[in-house]
Amino acid sequence: MELHSPTLRTLAEAEGPGAVDEFWRRTAATGTPLVEPDPDGDPAWRLVTFVWRDDPAAPADAVLALVHTVTDKDRHAHDLAPHLMAKVPGTGVWAISHRLRADHRASYQFFVHRGPREDALRTDRRSWLRVLDEALPDPLAAGPALEARDGRNPSSVMELPDAPAQRWAPPRESVPRGERIAAEVDGRRVGVHLPAGHAPEGGGPYAVAVLLDGEMWGPVLDFGTTLDNLHADGRVPPTVTLFVETMGRDRRMADLSCSEEFVDWLADVLLPWATRAYGATADPTRTVVAGQSAGGLTAAFAAFRRPERFGNALSQSGSFWWPDGTEFDGGSEWLTRQYALREKLPVRFHLEVGLQEWMLLPQNRHLRNVLEARGYDLTYREFNGGHDYACWRGGLADGLAGLLGR
Repeated sequence: MELHSPTLRTLAEAEGPGAVDEFWRRTAATGTPLVEPDPDGDPAWRLVTFVWRDDPAAPADAVLALVHTVTDKDRHAHDLAPHLMAKVPGTGVWAISHRLRADHRASYQFFVHRGPREDALRTDRRSWLRVLDEALPDPLAAGPALEARDGRNPSSVMELPDAPAQRWAPPRESVPRGERIAAEVDGRRVGVHLPAGHAPEGGGPYAVAVLLDGEMWGPVLDFGTTLDNLHADGRVPPTVTLFVETMGRDRRMADLSCSEEFVDWLADVLLPWATRAYGATADPTRTVVAGQSAGGLTAAFAAFRRPERFGNALSQSGSFWWPDGTEFDGGSEWLTRQYALREKLPVRFHLEVGLQEWMLLPQNRHLRNVLEARGYDLTYREFNGGHDYACWRGGLADGLAGLLGR
């Protein structure tokens, strides 16, 4: 094993039985992963080393370090070998090092495998789903965990020193908490976040934000805490936020693929309901629809189809490769072409995409270019990360502040 990390080289050279215990004591105090200067001396990069402590009662035969999107790219290429960790000689320390740019942020986990090594490297869908189901967070991670759904374990989050700040994510004791409500609208589950001090009679009309994939942003990731902090800091006005749940994988795929029926439901059923129940505004300039991946595509489509209701679209890692059913090209970017062909609409955009999203980056840049050429009010950002809620939670807060805070 070639040890790139100075810390691990020191460990390998240490003598005496207490060296490994001392390593774990220091590591627990500082948190993981280990972040060290770039071996080439470039201040824009870091050497990042992920470590896992072997269980002497049940030693692992292989350990995979799963760094969001970075590992996925190699899995798509059917080669997980670059993500196999190796043991520091004479210790129970599994480790792997990556040279990463200093502004990188990513969620990560470990897959601890017992059995033939080749089984840990299988990349077929069934094997990969097993990996994701069994993967574990880093018990020594420096920051808080990122919760998961569907019974899976949380992820840890790597945040290198130059990654964009996510100052509104942590809870603050001094900030008043808004009210959380679980509702059902026309047979669909919708979470509602009301700002602190909300008063439907005489207090509105309130700005309104529609968040797609609401089952993640509401009960799993508690984005309401971020909303409370944004309100308290005056970065957004008091806003009624609607967490629209997707009601299962098949329903999600149908609704979040430029579905006219779904967008019309948002515009003609959900928003009027929020106006009646909670004093939400009917002003499109104070209404945001936001989504990620297919939800990002749908947010941009909602603004295209119903600009009189959705005056602001917030798309993160939007799936703008999407074709409609009449096209032969599987990456035809149907919605981008519609914006290129149609007259300019009274809509503002916040678009962002990760530099690690090799399957989405060109299409998001293309939409940006089209919108800029058509004269749209547009904020566009590329973050150094992947298709990852660890990145999206900060970008969602920034996008809401940019679109609603003017």
